[in-house]
Amino acid sequence: MYEKRNDAPATDAPVHPLRGLTPAQFMALGGDAVVYVRPVSGQTLSTMIQDAQFDEDELYQLVMSANGTPLLVTDTADAVADWLGDKNLGLATVH
Repeated sequence: MYEKRNDAPATDAPVHPLRGLTPAQFMALGGDAVVYVRPVSGQTLSTMIQDAQFDEDELYQLVMSANGTPLLVTDTADAVADWLGDKNLGLATVH
């Protein structure tokens, strides 16, 4: 996977310090205790998780661990909140 990072922000707005971390640095923050949630299309999920069926036009919520392992796929943010409520995990916001 090729990951391009911008060295300078596009605007004068402050940049959150977590945005500049490498994957290894991000994992060191919390390892298995940090997850992030991002919306993904069914088409994208179909390429990531091949043993499940997804509606290609649907938008899903994907919860991933800091190391990139998918933990939960659901179609609502409420389901993510319910699932996280039962876990002892920190949530990192991805923009």
